[in-house]
Amino acid sequence: MLNTLTRFIVSKVGRKCRLNYSPSIERCGARSLSYCNHNNRLSSVLSRRSNFIAQDRLTTATEFSLSVKMAATWSMGPGTLEVPLSLFATNRRRLAEKLKPGQVVVLQGGEDINHYDTDVQYVFRQEAYFIWLSGVREPGCYFALDVGTGKGHLFVPRLPEEYEVWMGKLLSCNQFKNIYGVDEVHYVDELRNVLKSLNPDVLLTLSGPNTDSGLTAKEAVFEGIDEFKVNNEILFPIIAELRVIKTPAEIEVMRYVCKISSDAHKQVMLHTKPGLMEYQCESVFLDHCYRVGGCRHVSYTCICGSGDNAATLHYGHAAAPNTKLIQYGDMCLFDMGGNYAGYAADITCSFPANGKFTEDQKLIYEAVLFARDAVIKEAKPGVMWTDMHLTANRAMLEHLKKGGLLKGDVEEMIKNGVNGILQPHGLGHLLGLDVHDVGGYLPHCPPRPEGPLARLRTARRLQPGMLLTVEPGCYFIPRLLDGAKNNPSQAQFFNWDVVDKYRGFGGVRIEDDVLITEEGVENFTFVPRTVAEIEDFMANGANFK
Repeated sequence: MLNTLTRFIVSKVGRKCRLNYSPSIERCGARSLSYCNHNNRLSSVLSRRSNFIAQDRLTTATEFSLSVKMAATWSMGPGTLEVPLSLFATNRRRLAEKLKPGQVVVLQGGEDINHYDTDVQYVFRQEAYFIWLSGVREPGCYFALDVGTGKGHLFVPRLPEEYEVWMGKLLSCNQFKNIYGVDEVHYVDELRNVLKSLNPDVLLTLSGPNTDSGLTAKEAVFEGIDEFKVNNEILFPIIAELRVIKTPAEIEVMRYVCKISSDAHKQVMLHTKPGLMEYQCESVFLDHCYRVGGCRHVSYTCICGSGDNAATLHYGHAAAPNTKLIQYGDMCLFDMGGNYAGYAADITCSFPANGKFTEDQKLIYEAVLFARDAVIKEAKPGVMWTDMHLTANRAMLEHLKKGGLLKGDVEEMIKNGVNGILQPHGLGHLLGLDVHDVGGYLPHCPPRPEGPLARLRTARRLQPGMLLTVEPGCYFIPRLLDGAKNNPSQAQFFNWDVVDKYRGFGGVRIEDDVLITEEGVENFTFVPRTVAEIEDFMANGANFK
């Protein structure tokens, strides 16, 4: 295989770009069917049971299309969402409006990465800021936005003609211009001269910290950059903030990838039964996302924990690659999300492997569901995310207290960190082109809290257009339980004779992907959530055939 930038060749079906011109299409019934009432508004919880089953089919691209006239679009093929190239043009316009004439933004896209010293490469995934600005999916590119004119300039590698023997016909600059809907396309070796012709006062490059990973965004470098005045401080906080608030077109892509991921989770629930390996359930999810939804990538390593593995928050890693045999009586915690056009879903479903809850399983599950419902009810513009985290904690602790696991005053439990023993992670995170999306702790935002709330990935006030996960959980993690048992200020709140029976139980997490609207919350996650819904749905699955 060639270790070159050959993904410019879009001859393979799995990567084929379609250039479509579509008329105005009204959004169809995908949103009008009320199968997600429980997820969206607490007032509908009692009335909703199994209406979501009516949406078991894949929602077609037509039903997810924008209700405006679309220019050229990109999709993975028939039945998958057609993403309008205007999405990226809108992002460029939004960015230009925040900057000044004379400034030219220069971003460098991602590069192919080899498997160590071999000529085999990882499947390429574009850098998120680059795809946000350009929509370009191939490696080895640069993009320049001339703020004064609003024009976008794409720079692609100049590939040797002999690549056509192995990868198919090379695309011309004009073909790339049509595929991506940009103003100008040049070769990378022309970057310096083209930028010179724009006569910029300053080049704006990207450099700033990712507050989730601690890593720094890759700054553009190219031969001749030292001939320009460069500023690497202006761009980062502006473009990161723009990514926080999604446009209508971005929201439509997120709606699609969350629907595909929801359908995939439902397929997993139908297939899961004792006697399967965890990775076999993972494979069902991967198959549906790619085969049905055109999601070549998932957004992160799939977490398929059963039994006590469900208490390992980032299970599924190289040392524990979803290899346990699922047993009768296990709870399953499956955290998986598809990725389409770069946009990520992140959904967690928890359910009994045999399709029927025990009383112990029901108690823990409903404590977490109670926490999730409390957030869905109260989240709206103006509310602080830190308050939502504590709202979820209070709801869950109160339910566990009623169930006999805890005792004492809930506020005193929180004051002494009991909430962090049972849920050692934050309530959720921003979601978009990165699964842990950017913008959590920008300079103008509230700083990271101290103490237990320091685990939150953002402490921001909610705004319309934000997409976040809501993912409360309850876990029986031996190390944390042992620490609490030996800490008198925490031990006093546990009924240890009851809690110790849950050692080996694992855990429960319920994770939904939600949009903050002017009125409150729209939930993009379409899966069975109540105990009754899960049991009714799984009654049609592998356990009962």
